[in-house]
Amino acid sequence: MIRYASVLLTSAFALGATAAAAQEERFITIGTGGQTGVYYVVGQSICRLVNRDTETTGIKCTAPSTGGSVANVNAIKSGDMTMGVAQSDIQYHAYNGSSPEFEGDMKFDNLRAVFSVHPEPFTVVARKDANIASFDDLKGKRVNVGNPGSGQLATMEVVLGAKGWSMSDFSLASQLKPAEQSAALGDNKVDAIIYTVGHPNGSIQEATSTVEANLVPVEGPEIDKLVEENAYYAKATIPGGMYAGTDTDTNTFGVKATFVTSADVPEDLVYEVVKAVFDNFDRFKGLHPAFENLEPEAMVTEGNSAPLHPGAEKYYKEKGWIQ
Repeated sequence: MIRYASVLLTSAFALGATAAAAQEERFITIGTGGQTGVYYVVGQSICRLVNRDTETTGIKCTAPSTGGSVANVNAIKSGDMTMGVAQSDIQYHAYNGSSPEFEGDMKFDNLRAVFSVHPEPFTVVARKDANIASFDDLKGKRVNVGNPGSGQLATMEVVLGAKGWSMSDFSLASQLKPAEQSAALGDNKVDAIIYTVGHPNGSIQEATSTVEANLVPVEGPEIDKLVEENAYYAKATIPGGMYAGTDTDTNTFGVKATFVTSADVPEDLVYEVVKAVFDNFDRFKGLHPAFENLEPEAMVTEGNSAPLHPGAEKYYKEKGWIQ
């Protein structure tokens, strides 16, 4: 009887431990972007590394496709997302309330930076038969300016403002999602598409292999001024030969992709996510060509305008990357 009771007691403890473990499970959702973009890969890659340690940490991660930067920040603010990917300019404007999308009550004081990721050049791809050799040639053309809630639409509006243009300067300003715009270019429904994205990009490779197309430089005094006056922008070059139809380098400007969260997210949760990425950094870098040249120290210091989340800060201090 004593032996039987001992077995029962052991089983009870085991069941109790299992129940406790189940109660400790926590779920995080990462906002990404269109499925053809690098944001989606960033979110999926982070979740893949986080989920490798679920048995130890109890954290389960999902990264659905979303509308992009602005949508992700707003979803984090409302509590619908735990974390998300956003352009560095969107991070800045959300935290400071310095753009129309984030004025007044939309300002997000609780936004926190986790790390930056890859550079994202502002990329214009045009059909060859549209004869678009410079950004100014887009006037009067049919242009896909980016879907609502996306970083590229927000950046396009900034560029138009800098040049004194408006959407009415295009004969058509469509707002297709990234997954739809390449087909629209190939089907001659638009003359050019805009994409703020890391390279190489599958959607642009699809577009340039489906129809004769070329990348369009985005440069000039207005762009120089934008970069000079805004620390979250930088000059960028898309190497020649990366896409069919463009053999020479294409000069433009761009932002960085950044990974953000809210100050309301627990410190240990953010710490474990950061740990999953940087403890497996070589694996992370191998998940997309845009990650190939990433350096941990730069990801901590570059492109982040909101304060670092304490959970991220704790890990970086342990590594000696910040004081």
